[in-house]
Amino acid sequence: MTATTGRLTRTLGPRTRRVVYGEPGPEEIRAELEPISTIDLAHVVMLTETGLLPGEAAAALLTRIRALRDTGFRDLYGMDAPRGLYLMYEGRLITELGPDVGGKLHTGRSRNDIKATTTAMRLRTELLDLLGELLRLQAVLLARARAHRNALMPVYTHFQPAMPISYGYYLAGIATALDRDVTALRHAVEELDRCPLGAGAVAGTDLPIDPERTASLLGFDEPPLHAIDAVASRDTVLRALAATASAGLTLSRLGTDLQLWSTQEFGFLAFPERLVGGSSAMPQKRNAFLLEHLKAKAAPAVGAWTAAAAAMKSTPFTNSIEVGSEAVAVAWPAFAAVRDGVLLAQVLVIGARPDTGRMEQRAREGFVTATVIANQMVAQGVPFRTAHHAVGAAVREAVEAGRTELTEVALPEGEFGGAGSKLPTLREAVDSHDRGGGPGACDRVVRTLRRRLASDGDWLASRRDRLRESRVRLTAAVDTVLAAHGPDVTATDGTVTDRTGESA
Repeated sequence: MTATTGRLTRTLGPRTRRVVYGEPGPEEIRAELEPISTIDLAHVVMLTETGLLPGEAAAALLTRIRALRDTGFRDLYGMDAPRGLYLMYEGRLITELGPDVGGKLHTGRSRNDIKATTTAMRLRTELLDLLGELLRLQAVLLARARAHRNALMPVYTHFQPAMPISYGYYLAGIATALDRDVTALRHAVEELDRCPLGAGAVAGTDLPIDPERTASLLGFDEPPLHAIDAVASRDTVLRALAATASAGLTLSRLGTDLQLWSTQEFGFLAFPERLVGGSSAMPQKRNAFLLEHLKAKAAPAVGAWTAAAAAMKSTPFTNSIEVGSEAVAVAWPAFAAVRDGVLLAQVLVIGARPDTGRMEQRAREGFVTATVIANQMVAQGVPFRTAHHAVGAAVREAVEAGRTELTEVALPEGEFGGAGSKLPTLREAVDSHDRGGGPGACDRVVRTLRRRLASDGDWLASRRDRLRESRVRLTAAVDTVLAAHGPDVTATDGTVTDRTGESA
């Protein structure tokens, strides 16, 4: 196929083109061209305001771009795209409007800064959506933490009962871990405040463009600081993947615990029928299979970070297809997978029903108050290691006697006397551990996290408001150019009319 670009007179063959650009259908065309055309609207407004684009040409471009957007780019379906969708789309505008109009759209920019900007815009949208779902999950965890603060159970280390806690305290721990992931994702979003548009191919431009204006119209705070960095770097994608993978890993650990605790052997939790499945062969089975999906959702994010980092490694610090295209491509399925995991976690945490009697029974049978008893001895002046050995001996004697609970522990003979130590109840043991973030401080933990959750929610709402306001600014700016130089566009429904009032 021949398609001259001035320097080149031929393009990729069909098979190679499929490898590089794929075979985009309507959905892929809309997904790629929607943000590109949004950038085009802002860019045309800026070019008009700076005098780089005549008003009539700007009006023609804006009218046609809006019309394409309103129809989901239907006119471009099935068109040949030998050099990718963007150049096919631009070529269609040139064909329809002529080189003196369509050919001026690319003034003062490059595919490089366009691609970096569409990546930033999409990443911003993906992360804000993921953050919203994570905050909903935190709200669920904290509500359940408060509801189940009195559901006493053992916490396990090395798969052995260790100390008494409450189920609510455990859930607050998951919320605490996710709080750090939320902070990391917030930071990644804030790193996207600079708009790459204006960086050009790699070194900016000598044309008198106004990158601050396009940044504002597209919902960014500032223009590029450094042109090479703007087109060379996708490190924010890596940090976002790392935070996303971390959240996925935390949820996979939650899934492992819930799956273990919902087995017949543990019997700590049960799930309603809407959250379990049966077996195709075994009639008695009641499988909490959603937990297995939850545990697996971290894998795409872990793999994507590894793949993206490997693609970026040792590339030149300039615009690079390995960095800007190949490394970024693996990120989107990863964000989607972890987001799905968050949605699963929401319904699973809501649906899980603790068997408080069974939980408390296992706590009583597991000698989990042993450390509390040893600490009581320490409070009476017994060295910790002496107390540790004395309680350990009492546990051994109880096990040898066939008992499952400690009924008494004698203080060591000598200067400490041999009087027995009063054994605490499970509730007393839990409540007494109120230092170091222990279960006795559960209410305080929940209050702290709820304050942080409210702050994060306000931040998210503010970010979304800013994006909505930028869309309003962009619509108004386009309408202003059209009102001054071309056909009028009714912003509410997109209907285009010429100055005689007839449909265009």
